[in-house]
Amino acid sequence: MSSEFGKAVKISIFGESHAAALGVVIDGLPAGESVDIESIKAFISRRSPSGDYSTSRRESDEPEILSGVFRGKTCGSPLCIMFRNTDARPDDYSDFEHVPRPSHADYTAHVRYGGFNDFRGAGHLSGRLTLPLCAAGAICRDILSRRGVNIGAHIASISDVNDEKFNSTDISEEVLGSLRASAFPLLNPTLEEKMRSRISAAHSAGDSLGGTIECAVTGFPCGVGSPLFDGIENRIASAVFAVPSVKGIEFGSGFAGSALTGSENNDAFLLHEGKIATRTNNSGGILGGISDGMPIVFRVALKPVPSIAVAQKTVDIENLRECEISIKGRHDACVVPRAVPCIEAAAAVTLLDMLICERN
Repeated sequence: MSSEFGKAVKISIFGESHAAALGVVIDGLPAGESVDIESIKAFISRRSPSGDYSTSRRESDEPEILSGVFRGKTCGSPLCIMFRNTDARPDDYSDFEHVPRPSHADYTAHVRYGGFNDFRGAGHLSGRLTLPLCAAGAICRDILSRRGVNIGAHIASISDVNDEKFNSTDISEEVLGSLRASAFPLLNPTLEEKMRSRISAAHSAGDSLGGTIECAVTGFPCGVGSPLFDGIENRIASAVFAVPSVKGIEFGSGFAGSALTGSENNDAFLLHEGKIATRTNNSGGILGGISDGMPIVFRVALKPVPSIAVAQKTVDIENLRECEISIKGRHDACVVPRAVPCIEAAAAVTLLDMLICERN
């Protein structure tokens, strides 16, 4: 099913944006792993709306662990976490039942599910479904951390304002930790005001902005993964595209590397403290779908939020006539800052699954 992911560690996400609740079931976690509810809360709080340009929907997002944890540790059975929707306003979407919002999944979901889809706030296709993804990601990240694997991400760009990039051969846990502790994670914090100003201007104009996120993983062992259809890039990309608004992903030098020569883009091998490493990391820590021991580095592109107050053309699919809509309600002007932990979560659930698969 499309709402399931993983092989050894499987996650299944359930619920809708304006239904009673949503959540995730995680099966295959190693028994005896500590589950820290405060760590989960801290992780998911980073995707909560903040600032004048974020949605005014305010959910408590209180995690309820229904199963899979006994005396604070995983007990071998499926772990289920649920979140109740307490600030839903389904009536806000009554005008859109037969009038699809441009660049939303309203029309495609209507066709795919024969008109039986929950259209309220996009239902199961909503960005709110990144909440249970982040809950699963928090647990997987903590388990990975205890195995020496660390994950962190930052806002790489918003509109035309670009942050610095990771030094892909030397990324410290201190840097990743400082990013995870920031509500607006940047490698160059002096750019925050400029980025916020761009978002505020778009919000005032009834419009929205997109941007990019860069994610790094350190300490992941060499030799994990597979070629062809089951490589690390393939698996991470599959999980990352579960985050609504994601439209692109690149690893290492990515598209920029296509403009280089082989001698410029190749990562020469060397010995570092008795271990094999590379002088550069244009491969993003992955060769042939398999980890090479260098930091795994990738970037994700997110489109501008499609819910905007600017008038847009659409079609009334019930009466088959063209019409115009202006979307009111509670929406983000830029989702990039809130999406940072979602990208980390996608990496965490993927890499823990691959690591356990490799060692079973």
